Amino acid sequence: MPASPNTALGALLMVVCMSIIGLIDNYVGIIAENAGLWQFHFVRSAVVCSALLVLSLLYGWRIRPRNWRGVAVRSIFGAISMAVYFGALAFMPIAQVGAGLFTAPLFVLLFSVLFFEERIGVWRVVASVIGFCGVTMVLKLDVTALQFVMVFPMLAGITWAMTALSTQYLCDGEDTVTLLFWFFFALGVLGVIGLCLMAFGMDDGRSFISTGWRFPNFIFLKWTILQAMLSMVAVGMLTRAYQLGDASYIAMFEYSFLIFASFWAWVLFGNGVDFWGMVGITMIIFSGAIIALRSSER
Repeated sequence: MPASPNTALGALLMVVCMSIIGLIDNYVGIIAENAGLWQFHFVRSAVVCSALLVLSLLYGWRIRPRNWRGVAVRSIFGAISMAVYFGALAFMPIAQVGAGLFTAPLFVLLFSVLFFEERIGVWRVVASVIGFCGVTMVLKLDVTALQFVMVFPMLAGITWAMTALSTQYLCDGEDTVTLLFWFFFALGVLGVIGLCLMAFGMDDGRSFISTGWRFPNFIFLKWTILQAMLSMVAVGMLTRAYQLGDASYIAMFEYSFLIFASFWAWVLFGNGVDFWGMVGITMIIFSGAIIALRSSER
C-alpha cells in the first residue's frame, strides 16, 4: 500500500465502514420477521433522505444533480441491486449473499470489455476466474442441479457493477451527497412500487419479498431506523475513504466486508462458514486485490 498518510487513513475508514455494514446487515433477518422488504426500503429511505435534506440545509450540501439522466440511471441500478441484496438476506446466510454481491468487480471487467471496448491483461482475467471460483465455493453452486435461489445474489453483483460503471461514465462531477440522496430516494420509490403491487393482490404474507404494508411495531422501527442511520454514516465513511487515497488500493479493503459479515454472523447467531466457504472468501479477496493492483498500474 502507498506510504501516504491519507491513503492509510482511507484504508482505516474503509475497514471501519465494512465492520459497521457487516454488523448491521446481520439484523435484516429480524426486520424480515416484523415487516416486508418494500416497507423496509420505504421507511429506511424516508429516514435517510429526511436526514440528508436537513443536513444539506444546515451545511449547504448540494442535492440537485448536474446530470439528471446519469444520476437517474445510476440510482435505478443501485436501488435494484440493494433490493436484491436485502431480499436475499432474508433467506440466505450473509456470507453467501455477500459473495454474490462481490461478483461486481468481475462484471465491471466483463461489461467494460463488451460495452466500452476496454482491454484487459492476462492477470485480470486470471483474477476474474479465481474470484468466480471463490464465489461458487461460498454459494455452493452445483452445476448439475443449479437452483435460481443460489444464483439470486449474483444479480445484486451484476446490477451493482452497472451502478459502478454509471458512476464512472455518467456521473462525473456530481457531488457525493447528491449521489447518496438520489440513491436512497430511488430505493424509496422502489419500496412504494413494491407496496402498491402488494396492495393489489400480490401480498400473501409468506415471505419477506411478498409481504405488503404492516403496522410498524417497535422492533421494526428500532432496527430499521438504526440500520438507516448507520448505513448513512458507513456510506459517508466509504465515500471519504475514496476521497483520501488511491482508489485502487482503497478498494481492496472493501473486501473486508466478507470477513466482518461472517464474523458477526458467527458471534451473534452461530452461523459459521465451513472450511471451503472460508477458502472461497479468501479467493474472492485475493482476486479483488489483483484486479485493484492491476487497475492501479494501468
